[in-house]
Amino acid sequence: QVRLVESGGGLVQVGGSLRLSCAASGRTFSRDTVGWFRQAPGKEREFVAAITWDDYTYYTDSVKDRFTISRDNAKNTVLLQMNSLKPDDTAVYYCNTDCRRYQNWIGFGSWGQGTQVTVSS
Repeated sequence: QVRLVESGGGLVQVGGSLRLSCAASGRTFSRDTVGWFRQAPGKEREFVAAITWDDYTYYTDSVKDRFTISRDNAKNTVLLQMNSLKPDDTAVYYCNTDCRRYQNWIGFGSWGQGTQVTVSS
């Protein structure tokens, strides 16, 4: 069973940056599409970004040109560099190691405990 540990969240001011990391253990995901989702208070979990095994990337419109997803297969790690943060980015961020796109992106793999990102204005 895959175990995921997200880290790197915190409190940051508007316009600031954070770098989230997701470390996976129990199974390698080098051939999977991996990604990040987030859940704000009172809202459903939503897709943020995904990266395929061959490094194609996908982003939700609201984070394009601000967030960058990357992966290190040797370390079984997924990263999310978040720049120009806005209050609307405040949420708990989760990674998932089996992301698939139908009409929307869905995470089929295990979920970690998430990491809180708070952007203050």
